Amino acid sequence: MACSSPEVDKEKVSSSSKELPVEVGNNVSISYTDSGYLKAKVFAPILERYATEARMETEMTKGITAYFYSTEGQVTSYIKSKYALRDEKTMSMTARKEVQVVNNKGDTLRTEELIWDERTNRIYSDKFVRITTPDKIIMGTGLESNTEFTKFKVLNITGIISLAQ
Repeated sequence: MACSSPEVDKEKVSSSSKELPVEVGNNVSISYTDSGYLKAKVFAPILERYATEARMETEMTKGITAYFYSTEGQVTSYIKSKYALRDEKTMSMTARKEVQVVNNKGDTLRTEELIWDERTNRIYSDKFVRITTPDKIIMGTGLESNTEFTKFKVLNITGIISLAQ
């Protein structure tokens, strides 16, 4: 009895197969240091790292909490989001979905997307932002700041509400 195998179109198989991560982690903690000092610590419930020529990224589909530290080792601010993607080529992390940044004075930033440039230690966004401080609420589109969120600039202010009485 002769047995024949079906013809397989290899191009269709390779293009339809989903790219798989090279590493997967649960409840992951990543420390970023510079010259021996802790710069930031990122916590992610789920982390998937991809390492191909086309995609050198780490995806955190369940979000992150990232703490930023002073050279004295004190937490200066933190970022929380429901999703994050780190591009290993540009050394930047994009936080998306319900992004919140809080500094140690209690100033709070809320936006839907924020980028952390690890090389320059800056955070920025071109999306709508809402910043709440003890005495005002600032709304606008676009933001640039240091990671401590102490020196920030809203690029296109659309409103300021004074909370002082």
